[in-house]
Amino acid sequence: MANWVTGKVIQVRYWTDTLISLVVHAPIDKFTAGQFAKLALEIDGERIQRAYSYVNSPQDPNLEFYLVTVPEGKLSPRLAALTVGDELLVTEQASGFFVLEEVPSANTLWMLSTGTAIGPFLSILQLGDDLDRFENIVLVHAVRYAHDLSYLPLMEQLAERYQGKLRIQTIVSRENHIGSLTGRIPALIESGTLEKTVGLTISPEESHIMLCGNPEMVRDTQQLLKTQRDMRKHLRRKPGHITSEQYW
Repeated sequence: MANWVTGKVIQVRYWTDTLISLVVHAPIDKFTAGQFAKLALEIDGERIQRAYSYVNSPQDPNLEFYLVTVPEGKLSPRLAALTVGDELLVTEQASGFFVLEEVPSANTLWMLSTGTAIGPFLSILQLGDDLDRFENIVLVHAVRYAHDLSYLPLMEQLAERYQGKLRIQTIVSRENHIGSLTGRIPALIESGTLEKTVGLTISPEESHIMLCGNPEMVRDTQQLLKTQRDMRKHLRRKPGHITSEQYW
């Protein structure tokens, strides 16, 4: 059973009408970059909880969560209504195996995300540990509209920090945007457009793929990589080329 601690909201970032980031201070146990916590509120006598990945580095004293508000949702509209000083519940211990410890070494590490699922990758990259095993890293963030690229400034800062090792690429599916590809991740891999734009290839010999996003993207991309690139899901008992986490 989860142990809960009380957290206090110290900042709210309103990116769009539906995208916000909560910065919270809470006495949690140390977590591993890529993991998630559960946030909860007591609503009408019931504890309503949902899982959200940490955006911040584990070394950061404050916790950051990136979330989309679902109008009919039980929890997300309430979280979006929190203001500085408000309290919420946070699980003391993090969960999840979408961490670098579970990823084998490769020449190129591809981090492919949609929407708010960019969070785990930002946590991993802000920490920066255990990345020497990869010669190149590619961070891809796919969204519907350009205004949904909330963390693009941070992505650009990270690219500068990694001095050429990290390449970033944004994808926008419902409009054309300068600097972004247009479409969906699976189609852009299938056509070769993503690799051509980034300047690196996806292959079982050279690459490991981390997928984090909506179930449809994860499913379609895994299937494409299996059939077109002869890549398979990575398991501890049977090493492969794809590590994934559905984020919905």
